[in-house]
Amino acid sequence: MGGFFGITSTRECLGDVFFGTDYHSHLGTRRGGLAAYDPKVGLQRKIHNIDNAPFRTKFEKVFQEMRGVSAIGCISDTDPQPLLVRSRLGNYAICTIGVINNADKLIRDCLEREGGYFDAMTGGRVNSTQLFSAVMSQKTDFAEGIRYAQEQIEGTASVLILKDDGSLIAARDRVGRLPVLIGKSEDGYAVSFESFAYQKLGFEDERELGPGEIVHITPAGITQLVPPGPKKRICSFLWSYYGYPTSSYEGVNVEAMRYRNGESMAEQDEKNGFTDHIDYVGGVPDSGTPHAIGYANRSNKKFARAFIKYTPTWARSFMPQDQKDRDRVAKMKQIPVHELIQGKDLLFVDDSIVRGTQLKETVEFLYENGARSVHMRSACPPILFGCKYLNFSRATSDMELIARRVILELEGEEGFSHLEEYSDGATERGKNLRRAIADRFHFASLDFQSLEGIVKAIGLDRCELCTYCWNGKE
Repeated sequence: MGGFFGITSTRECLGDVFFGTDYHSHLGTRRGGLAAYDPKVGLQRKIHNIDNAPFRTKFEKVFQEMRGVSAIGCISDTDPQPLLVRSRLGNYAICTIGVINNADKLIRDCLEREGGYFDAMTGGRVNSTQLFSAVMSQKTDFAEGIRYAQEQIEGTASVLILKDDGSLIAARDRVGRLPVLIGKSEDGYAVSFESFAYQKLGFEDERELGPGEIVHITPAGITQLVPPGPKKRICSFLWSYYGYPTSSYEGVNVEAMRYRNGESMAEQDEKNGFTDHIDYVGGVPDSGTPHAIGYANRSNKKFARAFIKYTPTWARSFMPQDQKDRDRVAKMKQIPVHELIQGKDLLFVDDSIVRGTQLKETVEFLYENGARSVHMRSACPPILFGCKYLNFSRATSDMELIARRVILELEGEEGFSHLEEYSDGATERGKNLRRAIADRFHFASLDFQSLEGIVKAIGLDRCELCTYCWNGKE
C-alpha cells in the first residue's frame, strides 16, 4: 500500500506537508519521500528508507535542505518516490499509489515504441512510478496521459503530480478503489489519501474525487480536467483494516463503521445463544479493537484488554521484512494482564484472518497465561483471493491464505469450486471450514463476519464496493 499528501499554497508549506505525509505512516513501511517547489530554487526532492525508523526521524532535517510554497509527500510500501521527471510534458515531481500487474508488458511496449531505457532496480525491476510516468508521457498533456496510463494498467494507480509552476494535478484511480480527498484553507488546497491529515493542519473538507476524476489545483482554485467515471469499486478493506480510525471515505467514518461491524457480529452470536458464558471481549490490537468495542457494547459483555502491545521501540508500522523475525517481534510485544486472563473465557475480535501465523502465536500466548478458553471472531469474511489491485496483504499467492489451505486439505481442489459455500457459515462446508481452522489454532470457537454484514456496516451500495478478496468479484 502507500499514501500521498500534497499542498499548493501562497506561503511556505513544507512543514505542513511533512506532518501531512507523516500522518500516512500506517500505510507503508519501506520508503518515504518529499518533493517541493520554490520559485527561486525550482523542484527539489528527498527520499529515505523507513524500514526500521519512522518517517519523521528520517526527515527531521529536511527544513535545512528544502523549501517550497508547494510540496508533495509519499509513504510507499514498494518503490522510492516521489520521482523528479523531465519529459515532453515538462518538469514535474510524481508519486503514485497502487499496483501494476502487467509491468513487464508495459515496459516492453515503452522500449519498443521509444527505443529508450529505464533505470533498473535489483533483479531488473523498474520503479512503478517511473513506469507510470513513461506511459503517461506518450500523450501530449497530463490529463490525456494519466487517463491513457490508467487504461493500460492492469491494477490500480492514483496519482499526485507537482508541476514546476507549483500547481498540483491529482487523479483518483479509474474505479476509485482508493480515496483521494481535497481540503481548502485561506492559503490554498491540500490533497490527501487520509482526510484527517489535512484537517489537523487547518484545512476544511472541500471535496472527494470521483472514480477516474482528474483535477488541476492552484492556490486560487480547482479545475476539473476529466470528470468522474460511472463505475466505483472502493476497497471494503479500507474500513475493516488499513484505513485510519479518524478518516472517512465516501462520507463513512472508519471507527464508526467498525463499531457497527462488531455490533452486527454480536447480534449473530446472540441469535445462536453463544455469548452467555463469555467473561471478557477484547480486540486483537490495534485494528481489531474497535470491532471488539462494538461487539461488547451490543452483547453487554465487559470489554477488556487482556494483553497490551509494547510499542515504544517496535511500533506497528516498523517490522522486520523477514517473516520469522516478524513473528518473533510480534510475540515479544505481547504483555499479558494476568488478572484478565487466568481462568477466563475470552472472546477476541481480529480485523481479519489472512495467513493466521501471528494469530496462532497470540492464542498460544493466552493459553500459556491461564486462559480457560479463547474464542475468535473475524471482522470480515474468509479471505479467499489474494488482492490483485492494492497489495494490502503480504501474501504472494492464494495458497498462502489460511482459508484456501484448509479447503484444500478438506476437499482437495474440488473445494475451490464451492468457495461461496465455504464462505457462508450457515452451510455444511462453511461450518467445516470454521471448525477446521479453530482446531488448527486451538480456538474454542471461530466465526467470520458475513459479506452482507460488513456491507451493511459500511453503509454504501454493494455495487460501489470492491469485495474481491472475499468473493473474487470486482
